Amino acid sequence: MNDNNEKTVEIALTGRIDSTNAQQVENDISAALSGTAARRLVLDADKLDYISSAGLRIILRLKKTYPELKIVNVNSDIYEVLEMTGFTEMMEVVKAYRRVSVEDCEVIGEGFNGKVYRIDRDNVVKTYKNADALAEIKHEREVARLALVLGIPTAISYDVVRVGDSYGSVFELLNARSFAKILAEEPEKMDFCVDECVKLLKKLHSTEVPEGKLPSAKENRRRAIENIKDSLPDGLGVKLMRMFEEIPETNRMIHGDCHTKNIVLAGDETLLIDMDTLSVGHPIFELMPMYNAYVGYSEYDPQIVRDFQGFDSGVAKEYWEKCLAAYLGNPGERAVEEVGEKVRVLSYAVLIDWRTRHPGGADTAETIALWKTRLIELLRRTDSLLFDPCSEAHAQDNELTVEATVENLQKVIDFVNERLELTSCPAKAQMQMDLAVEEVFVNIANYAYNPERGTATVRTEVSDDPVTVAITFIDRGVPYDPLKKDDPDVTLSADERKIGGLGIFLTKKVMDEVSYEYRNGQNILRIKKNI
Repeated sequence: MNDNNEKTVEIALTGRIDSTNAQQVENDISAALSGTAARRLVLDADKLDYISSAGLRIILRLKKTYPELKIVNVNSDIYEVLEMTGFTEMMEVVKAYRRVSVEDCEVIGEGFNGKVYRIDRDNVVKTYKNADALAEIKHEREVARLALVLGIPTAISYDVVRVGDSYGSVFELLNARSFAKILAEEPEKMDFCVDECVKLLKKLHSTEVPEGKLPSAKENRRRAIENIKDSLPDGLGVKLMRMFEEIPETNRMIHGDCHTKNIVLAGDETLLIDMDTLSVGHPIFELMPMYNAYVGYSEYDPQIVRDFQGFDSGVAKEYWEKCLAAYLGNPGERAVEEVGEKVRVLSYAVLIDWRTRHPGGADTAETIALWKTRLIELLRRTDSLLFDPCSEAHAQDNELTVEATVENLQKVIDFVNERLELTSCPAKAQMQMDLAVEEVFVNIANYAYNPERGTATVRTEVSDDPVTVAITFIDRGVPYDPLKKDDPDVTLSADERKIGGLGIFLTKKVMDEVSYEYRNGQNILRIKKNI
């Protein structure tokens, strides 16, 4: 029996209740209720296997004494009896949650609050560390639905089940593989994983969330800063707090736990899972837990990242660095390093607070000391945590998506030239880039979707030492590799020459590199020019 402060008494019904034992069961219930001053009664039928009319009469008598009587965890057979006899109309009857075992199941995802297991070919279940997780499940289903409505690729739970002593959410994720598993088994696909992760980050951070729908990421982290600031020397705690307060509040979506176990590839679609950490705020609150997942937590003990992600610390660090650079638009090594240091300031502060509140292992003191040393070094040379991922300095605005029509050619050329101007591109190189852009885009406009229409995305990336401009064209038209087409024989006379083929020929001539691939239903053509 469970008796809480609200005078709700819970009594478990077990085994069989029939004519042979009904009187004894009723006596036992009366004895349990005696002296409780109970106002509400809940009958837990989780372990009830059988009930006859004798048992139903007990429930009827209890209903008259306790009008708010509720029966919970009712299996399908018992529920059918209650439904046939009209009991489900007289009182609240809650079916039992289906039980699922995750023993020997593959872990395909893991977050702060639980793990995701594949239970069969089509379905996964997310289990929760909190035994009383129904409120968490409800919250996650609500925020995941919000994210999906706002255009974030994710999965929605279609069932709630019992897993051991806790609960789980069931999702349909056909043959999904986490990016952690992909990187562990196919490290050559790192660039693919980086590209897909960055696309998700940009989609998240460009998504405006209606006021009040998600919590503030900044407020979620405030306690960590307040907890450690007084432990820092030379006024650095005051400096840290000041820089933290300067981070602006925004209504842009933050996942909050966007590591490789929470990104899955389901067929050709990349999805985010474990959505209970969704919030709104500045991108630093996204990048901070990413750094911690790949580097920070395991900086003292590299085995931690291998145990958690399934790949070694070198791969984790490389993946983090590539994600950060790509997210910022590959603005150059120094610019990426500057943003990385800002992220690490917040990362170490959060790590120190977390480990202080959750000590564990013989190396706790050494780990905290390492993180504090790193934090103090960074605070001495960092004056702000601010960066604008949408600024030209970080080349965040490096993509243009337009309808693939010849009428949009000038818009595409203007977009590319605006970015070339930032590189002090020589006139001859700019003319060659314009020529290549025109040839590629017009080819997409004329042939990719014909006779239908579709879109084309043009992405510009600039790297230094040496300065190189890369332009990527992406469309979802008919698969076509123009590089397989034979070059025209330019020695032939006009009468002998075939019409066509000059566009890609010119592009290859004026560019330093041209490459093509068909991936995830997309034609991806990339041209590069050394400036």
